[in-house]
Amino acid sequence: MRSDIMKKGVAKGPHRSLFYAMGLTEAEIARPLIGVVNAANEIIPGHIHLDDIAEAVKAGIRMAGGTPIEFPTIGVCDGLAMNHQGMKYSLGSRELIADSVEVMAMAQPFDALVFVTNCDKIIPGMILAAARLDIPSIFVSGGPMLAGECGSDRLGLHDLFQDIPKAMSGAMSAAEFEHRVECTCPGAGSCSGLYTANSMNCILEALGMGLPGNGTIPAVAAARIRLAKKAGQQIMSLLEKQLTPRKIMTRKSLLNAVALDMAFGGSSNTALHLPAIAHELDLKLTLEDFNTTGDATPHICSMAPGGPYFLEDLDKAGGVSAILKTLLDGKLLDGSCKSVTGKTIAQNVAQAQVHNSDVIRPLSKPYHKTGGLAALFGNLAPDGSVVKASAVLPNMLKHKGPARVFNSEEEAVKAIFGNKIQSGDVIVIRYEGPCGGPGMREMLTPTAAVKGAGLADTVALLTDGRFSGATTGASIGHISPEAMQGGPIALVREGDIIEIDIPARRLSIQLSDDELFKRRGKWKQPAPKIKSGYMARYAKIVSSGSTGAVFAKE
Repeated sequence: MRSDIMKKGVAKGPHRSLFYAMGLTEAEIARPLIGVVNAANEIIPGHIHLDDIAEAVKAGIRMAGGTPIEFPTIGVCDGLAMNHQGMKYSLGSRELIADSVEVMAMAQPFDALVFVTNCDKIIPGMILAAARLDIPSIFVSGGPMLAGECGSDRLGLHDLFQDIPKAMSGAMSAAEFEHRVECTCPGAGSCSGLYTANSMNCILEALGMGLPGNGTIPAVAAARIRLAKKAGQQIMSLLEKQLTPRKIMTRKSLLNAVALDMAFGGSSNTALHLPAIAHELDLKLTLEDFNTTGDATPHICSMAPGGPYFLEDLDKAGGVSAILKTLLDGKLLDGSCKSVTGKTIAQNVAQAQVHNSDVIRPLSKPYHKTGGLAALFGNLAPDGSVVKASAVLPNMLKHKGPARVFNSEEEAVKAIFGNKIQSGDVIVIRYEGPCGGPGMREMLTPTAAVKGAGLADTVALLTDGRFSGATTGASIGHISPEAMQGGPIALVREGDIIEIDIPARRLSIQLSDDELFKRRGKWKQPAPKIKSGYMARYAKIVSSGSTGAVFAKE
């Protein structure tokens, strides 16, 4: 066992003494030591209950003959960090999480790991760590929050952001707004729509790293506790078989994850995290792969924020297993990929059924003929950009309009709330990329403000930053190269005509190559927005959004 190097033999007597100091018995020390990476904290609703999940995991480990040892990691609540300086630190936390787990698992060599996770950057950060360490690992999430209920309305967090302009203008009373504030988030769990956290927790099933049900069983359900116990038990089987993450997460399983993403219209942030996971695995997954898979995969689930259904609805309809079975039957998935169950994906979903054909439509009757995400290329985004195509209104799939240029999210939000944006405009928010932000802030406030102002059917938003998984509309992010690196988005001027053609996967500015060349010669890189601390260091070494905003390997 891997842990033997810190507990066996005379030379490791002092080490065993330290284990005894923590109350472990001789028998417990002799068993496999299973690290339980618990992301619980008291600042994220999706993590507030993770101690209960971790206790269930530990019970499962003990039932199967292992000794669980719990340790923590950090986490950022993207909802609480939205629209202020804090959001600059969210994406950067992904790398810190991966590094911290690596440190813990190398300094104290556990035999296997169970990752207890739930929210936006914590999930991919932990997946990066699992890929890097390549010791037997399994994931169990805290599960999604139930949808909010306010009278006859079912609400997700995106609805509140869209209510802000109404409340500010007086179109919605302060009392009504506060009532909706109280109702929208009813309790523990990752926010109820198919935002980034829930997208990634569902994707864990397609990747083979989570048990069936990981992505959709509600946080408050007893089934979530039972799933955690099963995960604790299953890690011992993975240890016995030495079935490690790199044997499970292959290029084929990554493409399965993209296919699921396309089928249910997941967060555009998956186009950051899946390429980053591939990079950690020494594989390659490009934005072109997203388009190729999306062209072949119909969009069959209309989930909030782009549709009417929430994660609890998807769970009742058959969950991720039912979607995977639908894709498998349509030969849109590789069922031979391995999973943490010890079985293949095909075996995992063999008995899955769709219980609601509106929530999970048949391939012959999709919501859209192509996938939920699209990567756009052109002279404004030579290395690519990303849009949640399934959440774009039909009349905005093609759009041409004058650029309204802002060098920060704050400038853009001030203009939107100040009624400075006109029908037909293309809002350009730049210097918000991985280097320039730094940290590639999520920007739900400007997108929600546009929708709340009734402009979603006439105004587009572009950025080298990123948009929240809760975003809808013609919101195109991850534009690469970013402005801070001198990408074409840095050269856009007020009034330049920008053309968006999502069906053709094109994003361009109506300028000649000569004009772009002249402007580039006059461009000067601005001073960094953060000059000290972690994010200042992060900005110097992070790569483009088109490559997953990863750190280059030495």
